[in-house]
Amino acid sequence: MKTICGIDCTRCKWKESCKGCAETDGRPFDGQCVAAECYKKGGKNCFLAYKNQLMEEFNALGIADMPRITDLCQLRGVYVNLEYEIPNGEKIKLLDDSKIYLGYQVEKHNSDRCYGLAADDNYLLVCEYGCNGAEPEIILFKKRKAIRKEL
Repeated sequence: MKTICGIDCTRCKWKESCKGCAETDGRPFDGQCVAAECYKKGGKNCFLAYKNQLMEEFNALGIADMPRITDLCQLRGVYVNLEYEIPNGEKIKLLDDSKIYLGYQVEKHNSDRCYGLAADDNYLLVCEYGCNGAEPEIILFKKRKAIRKEL
C-alpha cells in the first residue's frame, strides 16, 4: 500500500479495510487526512511546519497537569472520536470518524487519567479520560485560525 506521507502502514490495525492514501488521493477512509494534505501542498517541510504549529498551539493552552507536547501522530477519527456526555445528559461526538487527525495521548500529571489531543485545520480538541477512554470529558474544543495557507 502506497502512502503520500511515507508512514509505515504495515502495523496499522485498519490496513485490511484501508485503500491506501496514494490510491485515494489522501482520503484512505473517505475523509481528509491532514498529513496527506500538507504533503500534497508542500512536502515534508510543510508537514513539519504544520505539526510544529499545532504543538505550539497545544502548549500555549496552559492546561493544568498537561505535560509539554513534543510530538503528534496521525490518528484515525474513529479511534479518537469519543462520546461525551453534555450537561443535559445527551451524548455527542465532536470529530469525524472518517478523517485522519494529528494528535497524541499524554498522561495527566499526578493522576491515573490521560489527556487526548486531536487537531485538524479547523479545531483543537483536548479531552481527559480514564483507562481505554473511560469517562471522557471535554477539556477544550477550540476553533483554530486558518494557518495552513501561511505555512
